[in-house]
Amino acid sequence: MSKVKVAIIGSGNIGSDLMIKVLKVSSVLELCALAGIDPESDGLQRAEKLGISVTAQGIDGLVKMAVFPEIDIVFDATSAAAHNKHNEVLQSHGKRVIDLTPSGIGPYTIPPVNGDANLDAPNVSMVTCGAQATIPIIAAVNRVMPVHYGEIVASIASKSAGPGTRVNIDEFTQTTSHAIETVGGARCGKAIIVLNPAEPPLIMRDTVYCLTDLADQQAIIASIEAMVEEVQGYVPGYRLKQAVQFEELGSATPFRIPGMEGEFSGTKISVFLEVEGAAHYLPAYAGNLDIMTSAALKTAEKIALRIQEGVAA
Repeated sequence: MSKVKVAIIGSGNIGSDLMIKVLKVSSVLELCALAGIDPESDGLQRAEKLGISVTAQGIDGLVKMAVFPEIDIVFDATSAAAHNKHNEVLQSHGKRVIDLTPSGIGPYTIPPVNGDANLDAPNVSMVTCGAQATIPIIAAVNRVMPVHYGEIVASIASKSAGPGTRVNIDEFTQTTSHAIETVGGARCGKAIIVLNPAEPPLIMRDTVYCLTDLADQQAIIASIEAMVEEVQGYVPGYRLKQAVQFEELGSATPFRIPGMEGEFSGTKISVFLEVEGAAHYLPAYAGNLDIMTSAALKTAEKIALRIQEGVAA
């Protein structure tokens, strides 16, 4: 059966990494076009050398391409503000959209948590890199013990954050916080991102804090380890940095959490993650690119299989 044709909007770090992944990894997707707005961008120049059709006129240029009518799925790797227009245009042409910006227009999708739930949606949101790395852990805890509060801190190398990521910082925190609740299952969520300027650049690190009632520690460890193994199926560099940490908070030492009424006692669970990238575009420190584009690729391939099944039927 022929591959499902796809296009990418955005020739920055995320779009370029995704381009190489589709070309090198996917057996069901065929990349037909890359659209950007900077003709001098490395992504557009590299795509052209690889024989991919390119345009520096953004969404308008993509729509004018001869191959556009054949494209079934379009990845948007630009910015949350730009995605609003892009989605309108693409929906008017009947395209399936996978959103790698934190706009949150479509349903949030985290492959190991709800990866099969939104495959028929016209627009699917991959949330953020921080969400892809941390929400599986919150969900793993929540399936054992209800999470009252979930907080994540995503630290990425400054060199791996392109202009699109930098302009999306506010949307990153808001969208990730909401997804911690709606997908991860936490009653209240908070997200923080750190752009680390250290030299040499550091690998993506993520810290996850969950507050629950008194918990079965071994059951939570087993759930987290099973989830880590599932994520490693499509992001091999995803791993626990150290053993899961537990702290019992008795009534004598309660927590007060901004935005939540009253005091909290129970169990504080701390999980420390490291995400090493596959170095398809930027070096291995850019795990934030790898987990985001890998999640988008996995989702697109599932959608493509449904399209192929529909054609076959």
